[in-house]
Amino acid sequence: MCAALRAVEAETGAAAVQAAFAADAPLRLCHPFDDQSGGSGWWDACLGPLLRAMPDLERRDMIVVEGMTPQGQHWIGCMGQYMGTFTAPFLDIPPTGHLAHMRYHEFFRIEAGIVTEMQAIWDIPELMMQAGAWPMAPQLGKFLATPAPMTQDGLAIEGDGQAAVDLVIAMLTDLCRYPSEGGPEVMKLDTYWHPRFNWYGPAGIGTARGVPGFRNWHQIPFLRAMPDRKLDAMGDLMSHWIGQGQYAAETGWPNMRLTLSGDGWMGVAPTGREVLLRSLDFWRVEEGLIRENWVLVDLLDFYRQVGVDVLGRMREFNKARTVAPITVPGGK
Repeated sequence: MCAALRAVEAETGAAAVQAAFAADAPLRLCHPFDDQSGGSGWWDACLGPLLRAMPDLERRDMIVVEGMTPQGQHWIGCMGQYMGTFTAPFLDIPPTGHLAHMRYHEFFRIEAGIVTEMQAIWDIPELMMQAGAWPMAPQLGKFLATPAPMTQDGLAIEGDGQAAVDLVIAMLTDLCRYPSEGGPEVMKLDTYWHPRFNWYGPAGIGTARGVPGFRNWHQIPFLRAMPDRKLDAMGDLMSHWIGQGQYAAETGWPNMRLTLSGDGWMGVAPTGREVLLRSLDFWRVEEGLIRENWVLVDLLDFYRQVGVDVLGRMREFNKARTVAPITVPGGK
């Protein structure tokens, strides 16, 4: 399926997707796609419309990691970019006529050689920003096309990944000790993170470099707004962990519970509402420290939970713009 989607064509792409999925496989997709079923659901709701918006669409995997969870489930996680010439609207995002990129984190549960569940987030705000159509607050972190691993081995990962998973889980455990158990020192960031680590956050938050960048551009505003975050295996929270070689990956739908009790995160006013976050993440470990972390959060679903329709606001924002398809001259 992934090979067929490297250069997406309507007939062959739809056939490859449908062949890879059980017909009733539940699909947990980011907002506004939400829950679908089977390969036809993914094609009809997501890939088909994206292909119509980018007729030369290609899917570029940069990380593919697979493994068994502690619960005995076999998952494959993929991180990469959808790329193509953006010539027609997608979700009413106005086309640009130029090459566009949109990161994806897609996880597939495999049973008897077929996909029986999918969890996926597409970085739709990334596409909105390239179109000049992001209607929310500017992000604090850097905007960039997220790179492949520095080691360029994301498509050739081998070996047992339990050490990488154990390191990441230990890091998250200490991360959650703050603020209830002390000041920022209880998180022990320098124990787990490489001095030159890159944290590739979703568009709307942005990318950060090193502990100072991570703390200033993401963690401080995030924890100021939602200091009571809780992770993993609590009631309706559940993460699926896999590791391979120097990589760890987590998928959860949802996997974090928080209360928006303070100000400061993405310009959202405190509502006092409890929110559930969907986050699909990849980590690369180098010399016993986390060197790179790719993070996607379903931010459009977060906004929906606090009563903000981002796509509706974008449509209001774009009433004075044309969203008609663009014909790019042949260059003659």
